[in-house]
Amino acid sequence: MIKRIATDQLRIGMYIHHLECGWMDHPFLVNQFKITLQSEIDKILQLGIRKVSIDTERGLDVQADEVAPDARLDLELELDLESFPIAPPPPPQRIALSDEVQVAKQVLAEASALMSNVLSDVRLGRLVELERIEPVVERMIQSVLRNPGALSCLGRVKQKDHYTFEHSVNVSILMVNFCHHLGLNQRTTRDAAIGGLLHDVGKVFTPDEILNKPGPLSDAEFARIREHVGHGVDTVSAIKGISDLSLAIVAQHHEHMNGAGYPAGLQGEQISQLGQMAAIVDVYEALTSTRPYRSAMEPSHVLQRIFGWNKQFNNELVQRFIQCVGIYPVGTLVRLESGMVAIVVEANPANLLHPTVRVILDTRRDMIVTPRDLNLAKPAFKDRIVSAESAARWKINTSLYL
Repeated sequence: MIKRIATDQLRIGMYIHHLECGWMDHPFLVNQFKITLQSEIDKILQLGIRKVSIDTERGLDVQADEVAPDARLDLELELDLESFPIAPPPPPQRIALSDEVQVAKQVLAEASALMSNVLSDVRLGRLVELERIEPVVERMIQSVLRNPGALSCLGRVKQKDHYTFEHSVNVSILMVNFCHHLGLNQRTTRDAAIGGLLHDVGKVFTPDEILNKPGPLSDAEFARIREHVGHGVDTVSAIKGISDLSLAIVAQHHEHMNGAGYPAGLQGEQISQLGQMAAIVDVYEALTSTRPYRSAMEPSHVLQRIFGWNKQFNNELVQRFIQCVGIYPVGTLVRLESGMVAIVVEANPANLLHPTVRVILDTRRDMIVTPRDLNLAKPAFKDRIVSAESAARWKINTSLYL
């Protein structure tokens, strides 16, 4: 079996199937060989090779204790984005990211304030009025139509004390982007946005000490968490004029394709298309957020996990979602092979690993540089992304560069 591994997992006895570099770029006499000396491993590491392919039938495999339970998939090899019919092309973005960001900031503030008020109303037993939600949803949709990346990248900047309503706003934004990418009609997109905003309103009935518990939940506590779906359905179904599509998102965003979800244990096509989409979006947004019990994960790492959970989600929709947000979504901080640090400013649906980036820092000289944009998909640029970086670690406010 041919297996691609990180070079720091290499050990004596493994059989190198492919070094992932040109013949002239390594000192070995052959491209395929069995490792017999530690010095051979040291040479591979010194060359800066990050991954190699090994043949486990001709040499040792990776030890079981070296593989983490959440071992990341290699998206560059595993994704087969051409195996599905191409979705209808979405309308082209109308304005530049830098222009839409200014408008998107106001839209995001309005949506956040709206959801804060909605959750307060639900806590007090007041009815939610659809007329208050629809104008904000319309402004969100129009922002996405003008430039799909602006609201999404701003939504990634989160405040730890505002998780509940920020999560709902971001799920709504991502649902609009997802619908836009799939070419769904305006009415469906509107219903998806409303369902995204309201999908977690039932959590106002869950005690904060359970929602924010820093350690593992007990069975009883997890049972209380699961009740939020039923509470949400009761609350949202009472809204005058709410659509069945919006209600389906509230009811089905924790259902899994294999029937292992909750509350109804639906499976396969028993789950609506928007319910299947919301399940993907909800997990993606949750894992990219900081919670009391774990740190936020980088979007590219989360996408790798979601792609690996192929029994839980609709695999075609997962691949479409990855196409939609990009392996490195707009606003992501990345390190290039050249040592430059840059911010992704535009995804490239035709080549997910090579977006357009804005270079802002040179790690080799440890200095800020004049920002400039590079389209990594152009043959003229030999640079490539080697990792996603933490903006907090670099103390960079990415929104200032957008």
